[in-house]
Amino acid sequence: MGMIKDSKSTYIEGSSSDEFCKTWIYELDQRLGGGIPAGNTVLLVGSSGTGKTTLSMQFLMNGARNGEAGVFFTITEPLFKLTKNMEKFQFYDKKLIEKGMVNIIDLRIISDRLGLDAEKYSVEDANALLDVLKDIADELQVKRLVIDSITALCYRLQSKELIRDFIFKLGSSLAAMKCTSILTSEVPPDKLKYSQYGIEEFIADGIIYMGDIDRRGDLIRTLQIIKMRGTMHSRSKTAVSLSTAHGIELIPLLKSSR
Repeated sequence: MGMIKDSKSTYIEGSSSDEFCKTWIYELDQRLGGGIPAGNTVLLVGSSGTGKTTLSMQFLMNGARNGEAGVFFTITEPLFKLTKNMEKFQFYDKKLIEKGMVNIIDLRIISDRLGLDAEKYSVEDANALLDVLKDIADELQVKRLVIDSITALCYRLQSKELIRDFIFKLGSSLAAMKCTSILTSEVPPDKLKYSQYGIEEFIADGIIYMGDIDRRGDLIRTLQIIKMRGTMHSRSKTAVSLSTAHGIELIPLLKSSR
């Protein structure tokens, strides 16, 4: 049992089931039919500024409050910048990091220590990195894992065959440990696509798309569950509210009067 944040940003008692890995973002879990099926690998897709990193960190922090350790692998921004940006949110708790319930690791540092090419991974490099990721997840006994972003990682893998093999092996290994994973995927704004390389979405068990819509010159963040294996879920688009007090919240998307 632990403390979770409801849609009004208060804390209430909650517990996870073996079947679902709850995000503890109430409206999102409702739309997912109870949460993300445990062991799924989810592609969290969106352009810059749509809230992918915030939702991912909130997913880890909420899980940690309920006794599920997590790890956040960053490859897109330095640790000091990531933590500085996250500290403004009330869901972010340094004590959970100090207790080892949420671990934040820079993949670039791991790559340097392994002696990997900073720009291009060979098959051997990819396998070495994959082994390290699995070992870290196993050693820390995490149930939640985030890679931010898989797009930056796939850029180094370069070959479509290598990308497919890497994501498939990573997802299979983590699922065997009953670890639920979120891989953020960066796409250009206003483009109907779920990944840069066109194959990540076919390997992932789920796709959650975070976008923007223009309402009379104002950009409104949105979220839509495109697919999620193992659960009956909503596919309707909803608006996203992002605030320091509540983090990510889902609210009804009002019809445009235009």
